Amino acid sequence: MTRESDSRDTLGHTFITMPYHYLSDFSELYRKSLTDDIMPFWLKHGLDRVNGGIYTCLDRDGTVIDTTKSVWFQGRFGFTAAYAYNNIMNNEQWLAASKSCLDFIEAHCFDRDGRMFFEVTADGTPLRKRRYVFSECFAAIAMAEYAKASGDGSYAEKALTLFKEILRFTDTPGLLPDKYLPALKAIGHSVTMILINTAAVIRGVMPDPLLDERIDRSIERLKLFIRPEFKAMLETVTPDGGLIDTCAGRTVNPGHCIETAWFLLDEARHRGRDAELTHMATTILDWSWDWGWDREYGGIINLRDCRGLPCQDYSQDMKFWWPQTEAIIATLSAYETTGNIKYLQMHRQAHDWAWAHLPDPEFGEWFGYLHRDGTVAQPAKGNIFKGPFHIPRMMVKAAMLCSDILGAQP
Repeated sequence: MTRESDSRDTLGHTFITMPYHYLSDFSELYRKSLTDDIMPFWLKHGLDRVNGGIYTCLDRDGTVIDTTKSVWFQGRFGFTAAYAYNNIMNNEQWLAASKSCLDFIEAHCFDRDGRMFFEVTADGTPLRKRRYVFSECFAAIAMAEYAKASGDGSYAEKALTLFKEILRFTDTPGLLPDKYLPALKAIGHSVTMILINTAAVIRGVMPDPLLDERIDRSIERLKLFIRPEFKAMLETVTPDGGLIDTCAGRTVNPGHCIETAWFLLDEARHRGRDAELTHMATTILDWSWDWGWDREYGGIINLRDCRGLPCQDYSQDMKFWWPQTEAIIATLSAYETTGNIKYLQMHRQAHDWAWAHLPDPEFGEWFGYLHRDGTVAQPAKGNIFKGPFHIPRMMVKAAMLCSDILGAQP
């Protein structure tokens, strides 16, 4: 990788491109934030020591405000705790927390048809089920990562078996309800991209040709969502990649697309830094950054319309926590892969904005929902959708990327 001596970002800040001190300091910050703030907050306030699993509906100070359990987060935290154990520190509390979530999943979160619930009560009584397979995907990566952490190969086998069930659900017409009635034929970006990451995590502990085959199919399908005329990746298109010219069909979700970019960059590195896949990933990242980065206030904005029309969603101009974490990962990943200094500059912008607005200096952890100007919209630390996943995953992944970049220095 070639690097120049210095450069300036769009705000006029100068960055030295030899990133020894900058990345070393940030790697330590990511690790320390994880070990001293994020993980202790959730282990203290969220872990259910009676029923098992994790509560995520927490007030600013960690008080549980709703004992409804997100099934997503039983898998998400099961994964994250094991991921941190594998890559940051062999903390036995983290490993035990991962196992607690997995035990709760297996005891309470599967319906008789093999599908998983979306919400359950504190003791695991089912409350709601949705048509998506995200609960299943997060459970599968939790099983795979726990297998690596614990050395228990049975969880790797469970992860692969569950992935095969996921594919049966997604690939068998009629097993999952369609989002729209037959008058509108549409496919979604979200399931396509999550299957790439799910398969890649499982592949790390249980290689199987099916996993590589699904990643290949998902990459090809992702191309249907790429619209060069708008320099955008869309959330919903027709089955052949056509534009659905409605508010929903024109939606650009910059944070989601940026997440897709780093999933693809991970896969490109797995394939020996595949040039075509790297180009696809960085193109998505570049376009999505242009759509998402708020040039007035900073941060990644929530939603845009590919024609520049008003968005229908009321949260369109908010700054959610998770797109900021995806931007930190993706820009570091793009720099590690390409050596292009602009990605290091973008990383610094994303990191600085996130740390200036999201961490809570009084009670710890991060705020999740901000107004466009970065002020706090509501202070709760968690709900059914926000919990210990995006933020700690970012800290683990970013620390690893910083180490990889520094290790490659001549």
